[in-house]
Amino acid sequence: MDPELDPRTREFYRQAILIARRSDAPFLVAGAYAMERYTGIVRHTKDFDMFVLRKDVERIFREFEAAGYRTELTFPHWLGKVYHEDAFIDLIFCTGNGVGDVDEEWFEHAVAEEVLGMSVAICPAEEIIWSKAYVMERERFDGADVAHLLLARGESLDWPRLLRRFGPHWRLLLAHLILFTFIYPGERSKIPDQVMNDLLDRLRREGEQDGDNGERVCQGTLLSRAQYLVDLERGGYQDARRKPRGKMDGGDIDRWTEAIAVDGPK
Repeated sequence: MDPELDPRTREFYRQAILIARRSDAPFLVAGAYAMERYTGIVRHTKDFDMFVLRKDVERIFREFEAAGYRTELTFPHWLGKVYHEDAFIDLIFCTGNGVGDVDEEWFEHAVAEEVLGMSVAICPAEEIIWSKAYVMERERFDGADVAHLLLARGESLDWPRLLRRFGPHWRLLLAHLILFTFIYPGERSKIPDQVMNDLLDRLRREGEQDGDNGERVCQGTLLSRAQYLVDLERGGYQDARRKPRGKMDGGDIDRWTEAIAVDGPK
């Protein structure tokens, strides 16, 4: 994707890699560059995604500030930014719903790659699938990215690790797998039979044993920060993001919700 990138933006991204290295904090490149590596799909964006550990954000910020760049801890529960003209770097240390913290295991399974002519580590495909599976906003749905990753990498994925990542949200993974078999009916072999059968058996057992437990909770807020607010406000449902059930406190949720108006209608 290099040739079509604006030269000034390209140089900013290259400098960002060098500056992040100076911090001695580990980082992973993701976003469009990782998708190109895994799927061959080329996309041009104005942001550059770096995944980092939460504890390293301030250290990385200090290096960028020393180099003259403006930094911002945009959302303290998951995202910081580094700005240069109309381009920016996203420093991501969790998912927007608070579920998927970046941890050491992301780095243990990282893949060596060359990006912008520089050697970097990119996010593992399993963790990209995990984080993208939750993105179901009205204006943005990452299900196509999940499907393309499954198409390109399904036969080589670490399925036990991917299942562990989803944990109690295994139904969401199953939903994406079922959608994949609809999108690519001739590629069902990309999904191991054991994985699909185990998840379907789990769903069947759950229905037979538990039925409708009457719990007044909405997990839709894990998928969209906007579209299920009505269920909280009018339906009396509990927000699955909120502690102790989730990982976000009231301040995190309020900031994330208030930003809807700034980011545009949903």
